[in-house]
Amino acid sequence: MRIAMLLSGGVDSAVATHILHSQGHDLHLYYIRIGRDDDSGDCNADEDIEMCRLIARKYDLPLDIVPLHDEYWAHVMKYALDTVRSGLTPHPDLMCNKIIKFGFFEQMVGHRYDKTATGHYATVVERDGKYYLGTAVDPIKDQTDFLAAISYEQLSHILFPLGSLTKEEVRGIAAEIGLPNARRKDSQGICFLGKINYNDFLRRHLGEKAGPIIDIASGKKIGTHRGYWFHTIGQRKGLGLSGGPWYVVRKNVKDNAIYVANGFDTPMQYGSEINLSEMHWITEDLLSASGGELAIAFKTRHTPVFISGRLAVCEDNLILMSEEPVQGIAPGQYAIIYTPDTKICLGSAMIVAPETKKKKRQHHG
Repeated sequence: MRIAMLLSGGVDSAVATHILHSQGHDLHLYYIRIGRDDDSGDCNADEDIEMCRLIARKYDLPLDIVPLHDEYWAHVMKYALDTVRSGLTPHPDLMCNKIIKFGFFEQMVGHRYDKTATGHYATVVERDGKYYLGTAVDPIKDQTDFLAAISYEQLSHILFPLGSLTKEEVRGIAAEIGLPNARRKDSQGICFLGKINYNDFLRRHLGEKAGPIIDIASGKKIGTHRGYWFHTIGQRKGLGLSGGPWYVVRKNVKDNAIYVANGFDTPMQYGSEINLSEMHWITEDLLSASGGELAIAFKTRHTPVFISGRLAVCEDNLILMSEEPVQGIAPGQYAIIYTPDTKICLGSAMIVAPETKKKKRQHHG
């Protein structure tokens, strides 16, 4: 099989390359360069590219670098900045995979191959002639929540060689075969920022503007922040307030004000109903097939913990009803929808504020 293998410079994609090479596939390695060499956005990619070259030499495979700087800025970084500017919480990693790795790269390069492979921790499950996005064996490393916006066409062209392995096993393989990045630390940065601090990125593009921090219980100002765009619903750290814990529970974009609630168990930071918009089904719309209400599992952040709930249409609005209170429901973020057994990722939907009364919009494929 002819495979376009996407390398990142990290140990995961390197081990994925080893696995596919060992299976006898015809591999061509690619590195997507989205960073800039100046200070206008991304981190410098030289170290990652050098690691990719070492892997290419080790297996005597061709390596090409695909520059997607402009596409990245126009479709991912702009999305992130526009979302933050509007007072919402973006999910750039979700957009990066959908638009860049399995979008522009596929259109430019990947479509020439039988499959495109990555080092993501996920699986592709085939049932009754259909492909489904399956969760990985390692629940901590599972990355289906970053892949939940891809289309069915994209999914049908992807290979995830690491889906049946734990991170410990991947590290063990890398050490055993002597990969040059076997002990390289995992990237802790956001997809589109690399090593750049997120707040520094926002400050560079949105600046600073002092505004009040208001105790929502008393209505009194208790502190000052440097711009609502630095804060998200459910945030605890970085507020600079004494007598905590304090959590961000509301933002007023017009007045540049953030509202906080005190205490670990304040009910204001929890909710059991989540309003959704723009439902995207990867393979099939199970909600319509169920008659308007569907038992599911879901996540609203990157975590190994799934929450049980039900997805339903109420007065033309899409509502996720959780069986337990959910902390920090942040409009703009995404609810990732799974089957109740958590084996299959069904898709994703954007979280919206209740007062927006967004009508249900469902997309398939």
